[in-house]
Amino acid sequence: MRVKRKEWVHFIPQPLETVWSFFSRPENLNEMTPEQVSFDILTDVSGIEMYEGLLICYRISPFGGIKMNWVTEITHIHDQQYFVDEQRFGPYAMWHHEHHFKEVEGGVRMKDVLHYKVPYGPIGRLADFLFVDRMIEDIFSFRQVSMIQKFGEWDPK
Repeated sequence: MRVKRKEWVHFIPQPLETVWSFFSRPENLNEMTPEQVSFDILTDVSGIEMYEGLLICYRISPFGGIKMNWVTEITHIHDQQYFVDEQRFGPYAMWHHEHHFKEVEGGVRMKDVLHYKVPYGPIGRLADFLFVDRMIEDIFSFRQVSMIQKFGEWDPK
């Protein structure tokens, strides 16, 4: 299976410092993840701001209640501009997730760029077609709704 690329853009009507402060704390990831993914952070990240090299261990259950371990590493970070998390161990053959933040009039433009690959050849392609791609879209749709609830609705006046 080829590497897939997805992109989402969100506008958040808050100062860059507020948005960065929230997203640069791994403990807040639970607020941005749907309950059905059954996302548990196993690493104690309470009060920790991200840094390059930070490894975070999770237990997730994205596929019909099957529990999986997932380990990501923060590989790149530039304060109040971007950070990148990459899978080191987990359900994907590849996971590279960029988070970009840019101050704009009225708030912050946040862009997520995800490159991922599902393992297992033809079975993986079928799984991606049947549910993985949709699950990823659902997670980022949930994230959008969660951001509106937390930070307010963007008003592009």
